[in-house]
Amino acid sequence: GVAVRQVLLILGIAWASPWTVCGCAAGLLALLTGGGVQRVGKVVEFHGGIIDRVLRWVPIAGGASAMTLGHCVLGRTKTDLICSRKHELVHVAQYERWGPLFVPAYLACSVWLWLRGRDSYLDNPFEVEAYTREEE
Repeated sequence: GVAVRQVLLILGIAWASPWTVCGCAAGLLALLTGGGVQRVGKVVEFHGGIIDRVLRWVPIAGGASAMTLGHCVLGRTKTDLICSRKHELVHVAQYERWGPLFVPAYLACSVWLWLRGRDSYLDNPFEVEAYTREEE
């Protein structure tokens, strides 16, 4: 029941915590460079500052509007966070399942797809799931 769900939530948060710490460190840099922060449920969202500039460099068309590290979402703007929230929450759930293995697994999938001549972002199964589930 409720107790089991709470234990699973705590375990998921703990399992994803190494990447959450990295996200919060990036978020702190955003705050120090004029960015902002808010909490939405179990997720801490940072926007603006240096995050805006870094996400513009992400090698996908036009850069990224947001990215997730554990239970931390980094976005260019507050509006970008709102618009990408459903998508990024799918990634939060993926971090809860994969924990510290998420980023290596994501990158390995991207490299494997690129080597096979496929799109390393849009064909990545983690992104396919996020784009599919954000529409539900």
